[in-house]
Amino acid sequence: MIEATCHCGNIAITTKKLPKSVTSCNCSICYRIAALWVYYTANQVVIKQESNNAVYLWGNKLRSYHSCSFCGCTTHYTQKRDNGINRVAINARMVNSDIIKAVNIRYFDGANTFKYVEQ
Repeated sequence: MIEATCHCGNIAITTKKLPKSVTSCNCSICYRIAALWVYYTANQVVIKQESNNAVYLWGNKLRSYHSCSFCGCTTHYTQKRDNGINRVAINARMVNSDIIKAVNIRYFDGANTFKYVEQ
């Protein structure tokens, strides 16, 4: 099991499934928050929060970026997909670094080609 938490512990996300890889994206928002994403379906994660979080929507408003309203950490985003399966992307920077060191980083060109690229 892995647990992702914001700095102050207000938001905690758990899942039983370890990631096979993490994604580094260079789109305008991912670049700014320096996130590394791991992807799950909504039924694979449990999200607990002690108090309200800040939610940021932009563009087509299909992704909701969630940040702690106290410490400011962006912990995850939720996405409504066309196939009806809702996705949760957890910011792997909120997870114990030993877990993340063990997986490969995949690079996604979200700024230009919208494809994974080799580094």
